Amino acid sequence: MQPQRVLIVDDNRDAAISLSVLMSLTGSDTSTAFDGLEAVETAADFDPDVVLLDIGLPKLNGYEVCRLLRQMPRTRPLVVVALTGWGQDQDRRRSHEAGFDAHLVKPVDPDALLRTLRQLTR
Repeated sequence: MQPQRVLIVDDNRDAAISLSVLMSLTGSDTSTAFDGLEAVETAADFDPDVVLLDIGLPKLNGYEVCRLLRQMPRTRPLVVVALTGWGQDQDRRRSHEAGFDAHLVKPVDPDALLRTLRQLTR
């Protein structure tokens, strides 16, 4: 996977930091946010290529965050992946409708995550 700017958003700080370490090992530059509002603010400053976004967040949920991210002006594509404990068909449908590129259910296998990112960032 080519190094990228990756924003990791999860209200579980340990999970966010662990994922940040994993993505750093791929050579990616990472930033973390721990609620929906912080995610939008951080994205505006950090300008990520990829956002790994939990759905069940305080302040703004992941669906709202994804919609707001899609409305931000950008000069290059943005990949947004849902990383969530919500895995029912209706959850996947809502993710798609909100603008997510992929929906992965926690706990996420690191190899599956990296494979998904490789496919989405070609």
